Amino acid sequence: MMDCTDQHERYFLRLISRHAVLYTEMVTASAILHGDLERLLGFNEEEHPVALQLGGSDPGDLAAAARIGTDFGYDEINLNVGCPSDRVQSGGFGACLMAEPELVSACVSAMQEVTTVPVTVKTRIGIDDQDSYEALCEFVERVRGGGCRTFIFHARKAWLQGLSPKENREIPPLKYETVYRLKADYPDLEVLINGGIRTLEAVSEQLEHVDGVMMGRAAYENPYLLADVDTAIYGEAGGARSRREVVTAFAEYAERQTQRGARLHQMTRHITGLYSGIPGARRWRRHLTEEAVKDRASPSLIEEAANFVDDCAEAA
Repeated sequence: MMDCTDQHERYFLRLISRHAVLYTEMVTASAILHGDLERLLGFNEEEHPVALQLGGSDPGDLAAAARIGTDFGYDEINLNVGCPSDRVQSGGFGACLMAEPELVSACVSAMQEVTTVPVTVKTRIGIDDQDSYEALCEFVERVRGGGCRTFIFHARKAWLQGLSPKENREIPPLKYETVYRLKADYPDLEVLINGGIRTLEAVSEQLEHVDGVMMGRAAYENPYLLADVDTAIYGEAGGARSRREVVTAFAEYAERQTQRGARLHQMTRHITGLYSGIPGARRWRRHLTEEAVKDRASPSLIEEAANFVDDCAEAA
């Protein structure tokens, strides 16, 4: 979810669900050690619970980054061992680390030593021809030995060569049964599943087999599907904000952020899917994408865009 789950997107999603755990986009340990910490790690207090996802393969650097993330107030530190992009591979981390379980174990152990929050691992179920169940179990056992008790599995293997990141999300077949089997064989571990899960009905079905579900692009493209998460999954009484209430709250947030120097289109690009499947959604998207990039664009255009949806509802 690079370039997607920044703090503006996370604040927006929190307006829809109070309890879903939110994850940052992957931030490399080296960037944290040498970059602008507020820009890389800053977040809104309203985002809790929020996890920092790290990329890297040097135990010392990852430990230092985990310590900084903990000091910033993140609720979880997550190590990405699933991204197959060429850029990530060239840095020696991401999915290619599945071939080095001892190194992953060392990274997890180093991070565990410096933080009081959970250290988790997001990974695939295999890479290239290293995709047997036995190989996956060996990887899990080694990483568990480093102290990891929570694994998030994208239920596809990754091809490290020949497929783009997008193709790696679509072409390798989903094998949910592999993750179910792993949970059954390692009941002491917390096992979450990811990949191809696009409805809350599908989430409920998955929870019959595993401990949790991670939704990525489905939630980004159609964020209001999270509106029922708090009641259906977390059992909280009371309904979610309406779409219009989300619009009003986010417009107020955008006003505060633009006064601090943020560009409006950096925020509105994340909310174009709010009315997905609703009459007027196209005009909503178009108004946001065309107007927010203009000089002197005002956050009031967010409410203006929502008015188009209201007009369509009245016309119907």
